[in-house]
This record gives sequence, C-alpha cells and structure tokens, in this order.
Amino acid sequence: MAERPPQQPGAPLAALAASPLLARLDDAERARLIARLELREVPARTRVHGDGDAGKHLYVILEGSATLRRAELALRRLEPGDSFGELALLGGRHRGEIVTSDGPLRVARLSAETWADLERSEPRLAVKVATGVASALADEITGLTGDVGLLLRGRSLPRARELAVRVSGEERKVRPGTRLIDLLPAEVDGVTVVAGLLGQKPVSLSTAITAECDILPLTASHWEGRQIYAHSLGLLLLEAAHQVAPELRVRMGPSRGTHQEVDVGAAGDLGALADRISEAMTRLAALDAPIRLEFWATDEAQRWFADRGWDDAARLLRIRRQATVRLVSCGEVYALSMGPLLPATGRMHGFRLRPRPGGLALELGKIDPRTNGVAHAAAATPPRPGADDMPADHQRWLAAMGVTSVGAFNELCITGQVSQLIAVAEGFHEKRIGQIADQIAARRDRIRIISIAGPSSSGKTTFIRRLTVQLQIDGVNPVGISLDDYYVDRELTPRAPSGDWDFEALEALDLELLQDHVRRILAGEAVKTARYDFLTGRSSPEGGPLIQLRPGEVLMLEGIHGLNPRLLDAIPSPGALHRIFVHPATSLPFDRLTRVSATDLRLLRRIVRDRHQRGYSAADNIVRWPSVQAGERAHIFPYQGEADEVFDTSLIYEPAVLKVYAERYLLEVPQDHPAYPTAHRLRYLVDRFVSIYPDHVPPTSLVREFIGGSGFEY
Repeated sequence: MAERPPQQPGAPLAALAASPLLARLDDAERARLIARLELREVPARTRVHGDGDAGKHLYVILEGSATLRRAELALRRLEPGDSFGELALLGGRHRGEIVTSDGPLRVARLSAETWADLERSEPRLAVKVATGVASALADEITGLTGDVGLLLRGRSLPRARELAVRVSGEERKVRPGTRLIDLLPAEVDGVTVVAGLLGQKPVSLSTAITAECDILPLTASHWEGRQIYAHSLGLLLLEAAHQVAPELRVRMGPSRGTHQEVDVGAAGDLGALADRISEAMTRLAALDAPIRLEFWATDEAQRWFADRGWDDAARLLRIRRQATVRLVSCGEVYALSMGPLLPATGRMHGFRLRPRPGGLALELGKIDPRTNGVAHAAAATPPRPGADDMPADHQRWLAAMGVTSVGAFNELCITGQVSQLIAVAEGFHEKRIGQIADQIAARRDRIRIISIAGPSSSGKTTFIRRLTVQLQIDGVNPVGISLDDYYVDRELTPRAPSGDWDFEALEALDLELLQDHVRRILAGEAVKTARYDFLTGRSSPEGGPLIQLRPGEVLMLEGIHGLNPRLLDAIPSPGALHRIFVHPATSLPFDRLTRVSATDLRLLRRIVRDRHQRGYSAADNIVRWPSVQAGERAHIFPYQGEADEVFDTSLIYEPAVLKVYAERYLLEVPQDHPAYPTAHRLRYLVDRFVSIYPDHVPPTSLVREFIGGSGFEY
C-alpha cells in the first residue's frame, strides 16, 4: 500500500461522526481520539487490510469506497463511516478478511499500540469506543442470524438426531445436516466425483442430508457428470475473466467437439488474453473457493442482471412464475443455476484455454471422456473454408429479429409473433437447401455422387427429401442408396468394448459389395442393390431395388459414414463426389454461462420420435445415448473436414414444440431407473420455454420428422 506521511487531522470529523463505532462520543472526545489517528491515502485497487497487516489496525473510511472479501468472495462494499479490522482492539485476531480499495481511498487508522495507550490514559473514552465495536459486531451477528433463519424457515419442527442412509449400497448412520461431500469419495476408479445422486437426482456435493435416502457418486465419466464439470469450469472462467478484464462481455459459447467456444467480444491479442484468464483460473482453483448456491427474490435477481448488462438472464426471469430463483457464484459473478455444480473450485484442474478465430476455446482436459483420457486431444478437422457459413448466417437473422436468448424468444412468443418467427426459420432452411441444390446443379456435368452424413436425430431424412425436391426443380434427379442396407450379417458385425454389436463401426458395412455396386452404377449398369433386414439381422446382397442412372440423375448415399474417405476409396473421380454434413449447430443462451445444448436437442428429438412413432421409451433412449455418442465421436465428427457443405438443421423454435411431447415422455421414466438423472435435467430444460403447439408447424418442416404429421413419406 502506497502511503503518505501522517497528516494533521481536522477535515475528517464529519465522516468519523457517521461511524457507528464513535457514535457514543461527544465532540470533545471525538476530537481527542482523532488526534491519535493516522490519516492515510491509498491508490485505487490496492490491498488495505489483510495478510501482514491483519489484526494490527482498526480502520474507518473517510473518503472513497472499498470491497471486503473472504476467500475471494466479495462480502460487502465499505463506504465513508464504515469500519474494518475491529478485532485488532480485542486481541489482534483476524477473520481472514481482505479489504481492497475500489478507487482512491482515504482512511483513518488506529493501531493496537495506540489503543493500548488509550486504555491506560483515557479509560472512559476507550470503554465508549469498545462499546461501539461490540455494538457493530452484535448488529453483524443479528443480521447473519436473520439470514440463516430465512433460509431455514421452511421447517421448524426438530429433526431426527440420526438418519439411516445407504451410500453406494452400504448402510450408514449419520447426523442430519451431514453433507454428501463428507460421505462420498473424491474419486471413483481414478475419475473425479463431481456430484451426488440423491434418490437418483443429481445434486451438489454440498447438499445436506435431511431424510433417509440412497446416495451414489456421480463422476465426470458419466454424461451428466461431464455436464456438471463443464458448467462449473465455465463459471470459474467467467469469474476469472471478470477479475482480469471486467470491461469485457465474456460468455460461454456452444460446445464444439472437444472444446467449448468462449465469446469475449474483443479483438486484439487473444493469446495474451487467454494466458491472463487462464492464470486467474488456476489461481482461483488453487484457493478452493466455494461455489455458492443462493436463493434470490426473482425481482431482485432480474434487476441485478439488468443493471450489469446480463440482458439474456434478466429477460428469462420476466416470465418466471416462482417468487425466488437460484443463482450460483464462486466470487462476484452470478449466473442462473441450471443444475448442480462442483462444491468448490479446487476440483477443477488440467483445463486449457487457447485462442481461436474470433474468441477463445476452453478444453476440459483429461477429465473429459470424449478425449479418451488424453489431456488435450486434437480437435476434429473443421469443414473446408466456406462450407460452414450457415451458423453465422443463422445468428445474423436471429439478431435482426431480436432473438438473442431463450428469454427474448419467450417474449416473442408471448407477444404473438410465433407465426412470423416460424415462417422466417423455415424460410431460412428452404433458402439454404435451394442454394445447395443450385450449387450441385451448376456442376451437374461433374458431380455423380452426393454423400450425406450426420449424427443421430440430426434431421438427415427430411433434409434429403427437401434437397431432392430442390434438385428436381433444377433438373437433377437423385437416386438414393441407404448405407444401412449394406450391413453384414449380424454374426459378422464387430462388437464394441462393451460387448454390444457395434453398428457404427465402418467394418459393420460390406464395403466390398457397396463399392462394387457404386462402381457398376457409375459405369451405367443396372444393379440390384442390397437390403438388410433389421429384424432377422440378415443381409440380402441383391434384395434391394434395381438402380440404373439415366441422364440427369445422380447417386445419393445416406449414412453415418458418408464423410469417411474409406467408404468409396478412389472410385469417384476428382470433383465427382459432393459431401454434405448435416447437424444442428445453432442454439440460444439462457445467460452468459449456459445455453441450450445441440446434443440435448438431438436427444429430445430422438425421445419424442421414438416414443411417439416407434413405441420406444424415453428411458431406453437415454440409456442408449452414450453409446450412440461414442459411435458419432469415432465415425462421424472426425471427418467433418471432408464436407463440401454443412447444413445447420436447428430450428430456433423447436424446443418449445418438443416440450409439448417431451414433458410427458420424460415423466414416464421411473425414479429408480438409470436414465432418471438425465430425464430430470431435460424436464427442467424444456420447462424454461414457452410452449408452441404443433399446429403452427408446417408439414414440410424438419421438426415433423420427430413429432409426426410430415408431408413427406419416410
């Protein structure tokens, strides 16, 4: 702390008169006390109290303001008349608080030695000051007791003195209020425990037990655990960014394979910015600062977010029905609580923050199961330049309509603009499909094969139907082959490490037969294509339709391996193959920390479609989902760089339509089922959207593939 030599007192009488510590002194006594004080001027953002100074001085603020923190948590703002370091007068004890000046600060301080001299020379004056200190501490304790009472007012009856719980199947006797972190291990099989399952519901490890229950650990190797870890790391990043660059509007972007985009709203040296934020994240993680869950009045939280420019969070809260809302923080930055987080920052390690075009990229590190234990796995090759422009175009028209967040979307629904929003979203899809068709038609003399791939429930089937219509308008007629018809017999299908049939492996296809058929079709032959019977698991090499390409026709292949160069090897001549990658890429944020996940959107699509049209339960789909994703990571996403075109199948209004069906289907998942944690989270996700009923959705919409009522035959 930069200090000037002690100055003569005089001017600070008015500020000292406002201090509760000196309220019992008359003017003469106050003047005699001031004569013993040292006046100090402190520069902005300078530590005034803490560490070496702790327990040595009592301070009273005369001019300016300061922030009092404990464990990097901002507890309160101090202004003229406020005091700190009071316990210096009661034996030099320190409560771990740190005080930092917000701007230029002027303080008066009383040392422990001066206080001891005051007790000897003017005991009556010392007693009055000590009484003021005791009164101030009593007010602080009363306020704390009141806050705790508000938190606990939901129950006044005494609880049992001992509870019987089952921890991973083992019977235990614990006291009420015991936290999960005290019962569960820090790791399971070398993987970090990030939360607990309390009656199959994911909860924070800070959760206190109040009734008999079953408790299980949730690790980062589970999909839900990875989500919790990623959101906790995002909160840590926002807090670190606020500390090193509070002027930036940092927000967590969408997940892209093995990293999450971070939008910083700034240009300049992104590498240096990444280093500064990463260093602050590492420091905060080393402090093991608690991640707090707080209950705020909804109106209070809405105003707090609006005052700080978090418009997306403020708008989402405008339609909240509950009087309170849960917020999370590990310092000064608050975000909406969208589910449990880690109990403290100390369990986050091994992450990496690096620059990317237009922002930063956050990698989870070894804890991310998608990297197969590699600390920082190589990201999938991005699509070719210009192939993936659609998400940026998507964001531009959304911004033009004011659809910048889930809260903004809900407001449009409430104000009666649903039909226009749907019309624009569907028109954008149709325009883009028409552009793809026009590009293919313009090269009809060279392109002989269109190969289309995408992850599960990405909307490939409807995209193909609509692309076919647009191609036919351009005078190009596609003739389709499904790669699913070229599976080998079931007993020849390779098995995954789990022992299940691995239908996602390229070796599950009869490549020799497929390549022979494609080669002959391109040569002009009429070929009886293959057919696979999923019920019997038998392949029929000539059980499919007869295909012969006529003038103006092009072969269209559809399947998860459509981007893999090994699929056709060197059969197509240069320029004869046009590959298209189809997946949902655009999603809306809830606030600066969380947004709708494109992966969750695909899972909701699959749940609704399979329950609505095929009779498969939501529970079955959720349990199957991790293996589906593993297949996609191995066989689809690594080949994004082979795509000549990327089509973003997301429709911004879609979650509001899926909600109509998904709420009931997710409620069907039994609480004792392994799928329940994910079903529970997805229910809360869709609950944040205003419902849109399906009669607003046109029959050609991609959404119809999942909710039924499509104008296309599948």
